Amino acid sequence: MKPEERLIDTPHGEGRLVIDRARSPLATVLLSHGAGNGIDTRDLEALADHLPRNNVTVIRLEQPWKVAGGKVATAPPTLDAALVAAADQLRTRTPLVVGGRSAGARSAARCARRLGASGCLALAFPLHPPGRPESSRLPELRDAGVPTLVVQGERDAFGRPDEFPKETDLAVVPGADHGFKVAASIGLSEGEAMQIIVESVLEWIVREIAGPDLAPEPVPADPGNAAGSR
Repeated sequence: MKPEERLIDTPHGEGRLVIDRARSPLATVLLSHGAGNGIDTRDLEALADHLPRNNVTVIRLEQPWKVAGGKVATAPPTLDAALVAAADQLRTRTPLVVGGRSAGARSAARCARRLGASGCLALAFPLHPPGRPESSRLPELRDAGVPTLVVQGERDAFGRPDEFPKETDLAVVPGADHGFKVAASIGLSEGEAMQIIVESVLEWIVREIAGPDLAPEPVPADPGNAAGSR
């Protein structure tokens, strides 16, 4: 099914929604992107390609700064305002998961409770700036107030998996960096890395959000072929 696109008004300019609908949705995932990239990163594209085949609608929010041609994200409150505006316009009847990658993951954690979301999906959560573990963003994650899944690369300079508290619901991508690029020495292809992400997210949605009525289909061996390589 071809994605739908539409522009939306936010307090800080026009945002853009790209909607990949499931035919019989049992959950909806609203995803925002990082501070230096857009909605076409490898992980967001893989989820948008494969979750709808498993009864999960995926909506990607392109933030106003990106729609306007900016190179770097605006201040965190502006990201939150756009995410809230997007969620307010969805009027979905299925459980809503808010999420994103990197800065988008932080925004989702900050907004999940006020949006009445059923869950929060944090892809490549930037636990701290590289080399500065003392500047922790862990309080944002803990304050999400809803079931939260963190999907983290094993060698993410913004926070390795072993830096998260033990109680964190965590899916690890072996050998992957902050952009989920996998080191060649690991012997894991990009497609296999994306498969780990897709299957981990589906398992979590079944367990925490939609329940057993969501029966995942097998993910193709190399879902990364349909995704970007950013």
